Amino acid sequence: MYTLKVEAAFEAAHRVVGYPGKCDRLHGHNWVVEAIVEGKTLDDLGMLVDFKEIKRALQDTVDMYDHRFLNEMSPFSAGLNPTAENLARIFYEALEKQPVFKRDTHLAGIRVFESPKTSVLYTKD
Repeated sequence: MYTLKVEAAFEAAHRVVGYPGKCDRLHGHNWVVEAIVEGKTLDDLGMLVDFKEIKRALQDTVDMYDHRFLNEMSPFSAGLNPTAENLARIFYEALEKQPVFKRDTHLAGIRVFESPKTSVLYTKD
């Protein structure tokens, strides 16, 4: 089994509505998002997936959130809190639909860093 990781970043503000502390106030993060891809079969060049393809798909996904107030964006504007956990699931669901996964390759997870020392990993199972 091969596992590769590709990283993208964006900056955005949010507030965790109802949080019993300062995170309920408007604040921002330099978010980092990692896509974790797994598979067993390499192509004729010896690659699982071209890093450029995954990076492009991931960056296209996170670019929609760059320099935004997340609470004003769907689905957060409907009441879902824009936590790292919810962002990880949303990014996973968006990225897994991209046509970059071939053969037995699949998106194994998305890790979202809210800071260099705090992150969440979302996997489908």
